[in-house]
Amino acid sequence: MNKKCTVIIVFLLLVIGGGIYKFIFQGSVSESTDGRMAVHLDAGETDLVLMEMRMFLNAVQEIVKGVNENDMKLVAEAARRVGKEAQEAVPGTLMGKLPIELKKLGFDTHTKFDQLAMDAEELGDSGHALEQLATLMQNCVACHAAYRLDISSK
Repeated sequence: MNKKCTVIIVFLLLVIGGGIYKFIFQGSVSESTDGRMAVHLDAGETDLVLMEMRMFLNAVQEIVKGVNENDMKLVAEAARRVGKEAQEAVPGTLMGKLPIELKKLGFDTHTKFDQLAMDAEELGDSGHALEQLATLMQNCVACHAAYRLDISSK
């Protein structure tokens, strides 16, 4: 009986470990024809990710406008809208489909927007804000270079 329990425990640990690897690290991905990693999402999840990207782009446009007009309040407001609070709306099912490196890029991007907002308010330095934006946008470029979204058929 003891040996049987040990085998069951080891089996369950392997299943749990496999689930953790699949949903935390690997996600729902495959190699794509263009050399990027294809992330397989359903249509609603794809819409959500694309909406977030449009929100990022809108924030970038407003930040550039704010820097150009030396309106650091606009810079801070635009950056804060897509900071960490914005990522709270992402459902766990979607997070499970994203590979760990994409999650890291996403979390880092939200964090960098928050930092830009704080610095814009505290420092009021448009040059610094523009440097932060340039650094932040490296995440956007890296993500688009490495990943693409594919709608999975069910």
